Amino acid sequence: MTQSPSMVQTERDVRMMFSAEQIAERVREMGLEIARDLSGSKPVFVSVLKGACMFQCDLARATPLDVELDFLAVASYGNGKTSSGNVRLIHDLRADIGGRHVVLCEGVVDSGLTLSFLMDMFRVRNPASLRVATLLDKVPCRKIAVPVDYAGWKIGNEFVVGYGMDAAERYRNLPYVGVLQEA
Repeated sequence: MTQSPSMVQTERDVRMMFSAEQIAERVREMGLEIARDLSGSKPVFVSVLKGACMFQCDLARATPLDVELDFLAVASYGNGKTSSGNVRLIHDLRADIGGRHVVLCEGVVDSGLTLSFLMDMFRVRNPASLRVATLLDKVPCRKIAVPVDYAGWKIGNEFVVGYGMDAAERYRNLPYVGVLQEA
């Protein structure tokens, strides 16, 4: 099977950081941690679109509980590689999270600005609990201290793509997480 020219170009643009197999194993472990912590409940897994959708779905499948999925969309990056500092809600949740255990799923926690915005917004809705699960935790990039309850890996300030995360809408469909190489 030959690769398409666009896939060959993608492989030159991106250096693999975590393989699909490593991601699957770590997400499985995280799902079991969440099930242990929230045993007996029906949590709502909230995905921040679009970057966390693959992580959220895989995490839900790896969590042996009855879970509900919901989605929201915010904007803070635009087409750049760094947060603008302004977070805007584009699409809100459909479910009422009052009295529910909520697991906020993020692909990557970076500056903390988006997460802080969302946590403040959710707290006024009175969830029973609010936890954060992220595949990648970029601790060195924090501008605001935010809690991360479940983290796949802690990484530096690399610009990561793949497994739902993008650079100007490219690379989301990569099955692995990679570092975007400078042109």
